[in-house]
Amino acid sequence: MTQCPDDEMQQLLGAMQVQTDDAIVLTEKMIDAYPEDARLHFLRGSILAGAGRPIEAHASLSRAVALAPDFALARFQLGFFELTSGEAQRALATWEPLGALPDTAYLRRFAEGLAHLIRNEFVETVLALRSGIDANEENLPLNNDMQLIIDECEGLIGRPSAEADEASATSLLLGQFGPGRTH
Repeated sequence: MTQCPDDEMQQLLGAMQVQTDDAIVLTEKMIDAYPEDARLHFLRGSILAGAGRPIEAHASLSRAVALAPDFALARFQLGFFELTSGEAQRALATWEPLGALPDTAYLRRFAEGLAHLIRNEFVETVLALRSGIDANEENLPLNNDMQLIIDECEGLIGRPSAEADEASATSLLLGQFGPGRTH
């Protein structure tokens, strides 16, 4: 399995940072050259999700995980995409292998926090997501997404049960990060 060389990967990452349409074209070209490189499928999925193309994004993220089941970030993002698409049970199944990561791994903590969110366990959600943020020094934009979820959950903590159920954090999450929205 031939991986995309570092210099070509850097070129793609540069195109993604300036958010040009060239990024998707370049990604497609690189996938043609390196079809088994899970990183490229992951990046394609990320670009497509940001461009509001959820069906194609899901397919690319799924392909990344199929090619590299231990690619923890791709697995987390696939599950997050599934959750924000209203497929909570599918997200839980996608994240299940992240439970084998060390207790201190930020992706494990984030997945655990989002699993609590699915069950409307807001205090536990906040604790797990904060723990993940504290441990995450490699993917800072993801911390921002998790902080948004923490903020929503903190607004629901202490509300009467019926009111919290009506405006669950999961429904707020769907509105905030649903397919077609960038995160």
